[in-house]
Amino acid sequence: MNYNLSLSASRHSKPLLHLLKPSQTPKSKIPVFILSHHLCTNPSSNPNQPPQDDDSFITQVLQLLQPNEKDWNFDHLHTLLFSNSTPPSPHSLFHITRRLGAPSKAIKFLDYISENAGPTTPPGSNGLLSSAFQAVLELTLREPTSEKKLFQLYEMAKQRNVALNVNAAALLVRSLGTAGMEDEAVMVFNELDSGLKNTHIRNVVIRVLLNMGRVDDALKVLDEMLDPEAKFRVDDFTGDIVIGSLLRKEQKGRRVSEEEIVDLVSKFGKHGVFPNSPVLTKLVTVLCRNGKVSRAWDVLDGVMKMGGVLEAASCNALLTALGRGNDFKRMSELMVKMEEMGIKPNLITFGILINRLCKSRRLDAALEVFEKMSGGVKGVSAKPDVVIYNTLIDGLCKAGRPEEGLRLMGKMRSQDGCAPNTVTYNCLIDGFNKVGDIERGRELFDKMKEEGMPLNVVTLNTLLDGLCRHGRLNTALEFFKEMQRDGLKGNAVTYTILITSFCNVNNISKAMELFDQMLSAECPTDAKVYHCLISGLSLTGRMEDASFVVSKLKEAGFSMDNVSYNVMINGFSSKNKPDKIHEMIEEMEASGVKPDSVTYNTLLAYLSKAGDFKSAHKVLDRMRDEGIVPTVVTFGTLIHAYCLDGDIDKAMRIFRDMGSKSKIPPNTVIYNDLINSLCKKNDVEHALYLMDDMKDKGVRPNTQTFNALFKGLRENNLLEKAFQFMDRMVEQACNPDYITMEILTEWLSCVGEIRRLRKFVQGYPVSKTEGKAAGFKATEGKATGFKATEAKPLVSKRQKGNPLVSATEGNAAGFKATEGKPAGFKATEGNANII
Repeated sequence: MNYNLSLSASRHSKPLLHLLKPSQTPKSKIPVFILSHHLCTNPSSNPNQPPQDDDSFITQVLQLLQPNEKDWNFDHLHTLLFSNSTPPSPHSLFHITRRLGAPSKAIKFLDYISENAGPTTPPGSNGLLSSAFQAVLELTLREPTSEKKLFQLYEMAKQRNVALNVNAAALLVRSLGTAGMEDEAVMVFNELDSGLKNTHIRNVVIRVLLNMGRVDDALKVLDEMLDPEAKFRVDDFTGDIVIGSLLRKEQKGRRVSEEEIVDLVSKFGKHGVFPNSPVLTKLVTVLCRNGKVSRAWDVLDGVMKMGGVLEAASCNALLTALGRGNDFKRMSELMVKMEEMGIKPNLITFGILINRLCKSRRLDAALEVFEKMSGGVKGVSAKPDVVIYNTLIDGLCKAGRPEEGLRLMGKMRSQDGCAPNTVTYNCLIDGFNKVGDIERGRELFDKMKEEGMPLNVVTLNTLLDGLCRHGRLNTALEFFKEMQRDGLKGNAVTYTILITSFCNVNNISKAMELFDQMLSAECPTDAKVYHCLISGLSLTGRMEDASFVVSKLKEAGFSMDNVSYNVMINGFSSKNKPDKIHEMIEEMEASGVKPDSVTYNTLLAYLSKAGDFKSAHKVLDRMRDEGIVPTVVTFGTLIHAYCLDGDIDKAMRIFRDMGSKSKIPPNTVIYNDLINSLCKKNDVEHALYLMDDMKDKGVRPNTQTFNALFKGLRENNLLEKAFQFMDRMVEQACNPDYITMEILTEWLSCVGEIRRLRKFVQGYPVSKTEGKAAGFKATEGKATGFKATEAKPLVSKRQKGNPLVSATEGNAAGFKATEGKPAGFKATEGNANII
């Protein structure tokens, strides 16, 4: 549409007036921007503030303009406005135009001024038109769909050579930018006279460009302002607009890196411009959140060195990050710098210091900071509040110093306006519970009730946790019932504490009763209570109940995790339910939960126990294909199964593969299985080799290891070897159990070595005795840390005819030792290929 509009009031204003009529379906109005005093380059020329002597003049003109435009008395108007040699001032004309109210009247008045401010009018008439045009723009902004009308008015002004003043230009640029017409806003800025492109108008266009996501265009305008030779340079508003906008998460357009923003802060600083406290604090926070704590330190240090004024808030942001990293050295340095710069720490500063010191268990340092606050040290004006007291009390209680926390509560009472609250008591109750003083915790609870202190669910849970941790489950349950009668209901944590505690003592029935109560009360729950109950039920073989809890877990919107799936699979394995195991594996994979080493080890144990070694090795291969490294438990499971199956050769092959291929060291359990099986096969020689291998690899044998070996040595009448291993038990402080004593009592009593057995029980070496050929005399000193209980000799079950050797009952190989074998008996060569 072509708007070739005349400024004539009599003939050509109609199209423009038609343009300014409200639309039938008005859009949301653009807000009117009434420019305040600071928007103008020269405050004295701002038309918004007319001098007092112009008031009467403005009133007279407005009286003439009150009737309808058709009834205006142009003669009187001309006399009032132009008969004097001095034309009306721009600010008078601005107020007259704007107070006409309707854009149509304002346009007609502007046309009249344009026609009558002719060649005879003194210089400055263009300024009259500029101020009047500014008023027209402001009135137009009150109209619906005004954004297009604004730009059309600008085009009209250009055609009629009506110059824009700074305020009108800023109004146009900002309004067009707000309306999404950034191209038009930039056009207005670019077409301005260079003298009008002052700092304010540049700030306006930078804000518009940044809001529209044209970051690079905004930075080009900024670069011109940062030029040392620039006529219009950056000011505080420029810094806040640029840095603040670039830090916004919702900033459109190209994302500017933190390093670019830091560089801009440095450039602004060279011009003596620094971000305000909120903007600088946000920059420090963003840098610290992204792990650039040292960079945040450099920013604050740079601002200080360039003469910028810092407030405590910015330092607090850096202090928080340093505390999170436990960098107490730099925290101290920052506090010193704050003191040097005259930046007074506030309550938040001390709160950050005390909180971090307490969390790192530096309680004495935290107390020093507290004393500095409450002692009124020079330069410190912040008094500790309830939060700081509670932080310190909680820290002392967590460190096992509840008595000091209690004394601090007494000091808290003496400070005006700082009375203990529920949190204070909860911290102290928890502190006394943790050091085992349950009664003191209960006394504090009773005191809370006496003082009318409100109890909350944290109070309840703290006391319940203390009682349950110290085994007082029945007391805890009675206390819970008492609190329920008083109207204090439990939450997910409450039931988790109680259900977990009863599961831990295998009282699954009570745990299920509490679970049903939790469901009936429609108490909000978390996944932990379900997982705990599933584990407890599975371990006790109550798989139907465990499956019921699983269904309730899913109804509550929670999912099974690895641990829950594993205990369910283990439970179904113990019940020999292969279909259920398969169902669990399928569900596990369908829900996106990947089997872990525990899952595979459980399956290996089940298949191996069932004798399905082919499937077990397939599971092992699948485990490796999935990138899960077999553990010592994996190999131990297979070795144990092969040993039970009597296949010692395959068990030993896996044992050798552990060291050569997988590089996983065997543990005591694996050695015990192998030594026991070898001894049952009467291959004592290789069992002794494994004992030496254990010693070489630093694997400590236990009582079961020696018991298995003593059985093998007894069957082969290797008495001296038995004495040597009895000495090793004494040296390693490995206490014999009733099986050890049964084996040795039967054997040594039959061969007349009861005295050695007695010395063994007393903790003395037995391999050499007085009167022997070697002339060795046993050392009188007992081995450190060993004291065996003297066992009465057990009645031998052996046949009297040959007490030294006998067939082992239930021996898988059916081996029977040959009577009268010499002590140096060597295993048959047929077993030599095992190792």
